[in-house]
Amino acid sequence: MAKMHVEVVSSEQQIYSGEAEFLVAPALEGEIGVYPRHVPLLTRIKPGVLRLTVPGSKDEVLVAVSGGLLEVQPTHITVLADTAIRGEDLDEARANEAKRAAEESLKHATDDLDTAKAHAALAAAIAQLKALEYLRKRVH
Repeated sequence: MAKMHVEVVSSEQQIYSGEAEFLVAPALEGEIGVYPRHVPLLTRIKPGVLRLTVPGSKDEVLVAVSGGLLEVQPTHITVLADTAIRGEDLDEARANEAKRAAEESLKHATDDLDTAKAHAALAAAIAQLKALEYLRKRVH
């Protein structure tokens, strides 16, 4: 099967760099699936789960993203995520606590900057929880 190179980066670090046969991303308009030689595309992504089918592996690579941009070229995909965490690094208790703290910060925000920070933190926590939910469904 044909392959494409995928780069997933956040503002903190590179999350994934390697080959993939298929990618599913949470675009604003709905999930988008990308195979190699896809027509060029630039779209925003929303909080959710990025799924990669990697050659030679039966398991998908999962990345929780809180939003960002997806650029598709025929042989290369770049995901610029606001925040991103690999599936194996997710912790449900920490994600729930982060969500609760973000909701509390949102209630007590006094200006636009505080509100924006709280919304960003909430989006990151929701993305993690969505990834964990996907993992639970996939296992059962």
